[in-house]
Amino acid sequence: MISLFVAFSDPAGDRRLHPEEIAVAAELAGSVPALTEALLFTPLEQSVDHPYKADGAGPALALQLRFDDLFACEAAMNGGGNLASLVAGDGLPSLTGLEVTHQVMLTRAFPVDVAAHPEGAGIPCSYLVHYPGPAEDMNAWHLHYLEHHPAIMRTFPDVRQIEIYTRIDWVDRLPSRRVEHMQRNKLVFDSPAALARALSSDVIARMRADFVQFPPFAGGNKHFPMLTRTVRP
Repeated sequence: MISLFVAFSDPAGDRRLHPEEIAVAAELAGSVPALTEALLFTPLEQSVDHPYKADGAGPALALQLRFDDLFACEAAMNGGGNLASLVAGDGLPSLTGLEVTHQVMLTRAFPVDVAAHPEGAGIPCSYLVHYPGPAEDMNAWHLHYLEHHPAIMRTFPDVRQIEIYTRIDWVDRLPSRRVEHMQRNKLVFDSPAALARALSSDVIARMRADFVQFPPFAGGNKHFPMLTRTVRP
């Protein structure tokens, strides 16, 4: 599975989409050719306690567009149409003037012990994390992370989904700026309150203990709790 990430970044952290703009973004995303699923991430309506609040509120809007393979993703990125309109922020005045970035990545899904979020049960909350990098030895870094961190993530109370994304090469003609973060990951919970409870558990101490064992890397990391809406094609 391939994921295309698009982020509309607001340094001030005070931009918010109106409900009608979210509807426009969902319509554009859902009509992208060969899409299997789109996820729309928006800032929380009220902040929650988590260990990395100093990272800020996150992007005004972030997208994760899923495709079955790289060729379908590249075709969508090179075909203009609704994906280009979405990345350009057409019909989304709240995003005017923001920096827009994109990245295509390989999706690595890991098992969880809680059933999937039921439809109609409210808006889930995702914890989006990215590591800009680089690492001194990328292979060693990913080997350690993939072999240790997901097993600890699985022990967070009521975590619904664990995905880790690693870099690939791709081609596109999108108008936004390409980025090449060395890794992203996502944890999904039923609500912001559920995420806050999980991140206040003793699991976070195990995460930090593993973090200090990571092979050397630069760039730090960023953590953003985001409301998450799923759009079907």
